[in-house]
Amino acid sequence: MTLARVWPALFLIGLAACTPGGFSTSDDAVFAPSVDPRGAVVDQLTVGHRLMAAGEYELALSSFSLAAAEQGLTPEVLLSLGSANLALGRLNQAEDLLRRATKDAPESPDTWNNLGVVLIEKNETAEAAQVFRRAFALDNGESVAIRDNLRLALAKLENSQYDAEIEQEYKLVRRGSSDFLIRPTQ
Repeated sequence: MTLARVWPALFLIGLAACTPGGFSTSDDAVFAPSVDPRGAVVDQLTVGHRLMAAGEYELALSSFSLAAAEQGLTPEVLLSLGSANLALGRLNQAEDLLRRATKDAPESPDTWNNLGVVLIEKNETAEAAQVFRRAFALDNGESVAIRDNLRLALAKLENSQYDAEIEQEYKLVRRGSSDFLIRPTQ
């Protein structure tokens, strides 16, 4: 390289260093904030629940995965991962996660309810009715969503012989951070 080619670059670097701010940026530009090493760590489960409430299920799944990396696969993390997969329509993944959560925390009515929703969606109505009964018993009948899901599963179980022309469509309605309700579309 010759000096004639390097000289203009050196000249521009020297001029930039002579400006009042040196190489720093101006105050009116938008830049990412710096990292505060003393800052508090944000709980990824809380972030995930907020994202679920906002309908951002993929992002919520990512937050719940980060929570799993930080906290391990606790029953709450498994429930959250299962709920996010349920909301995304990934029924097999949701079922696996929710079954693991019911083994680790068999006293959680929300976990049993969401597992029942997955089973209804997979047309496993008989098992779904049993799961909803368990959720209803664990909740002492206080949750309207669980009661409505149980009623729907029992009605669907009694009417298992129906014509395809009168088959009714159902949709999932999200209530709370990890509670789902099955409602008929009308």
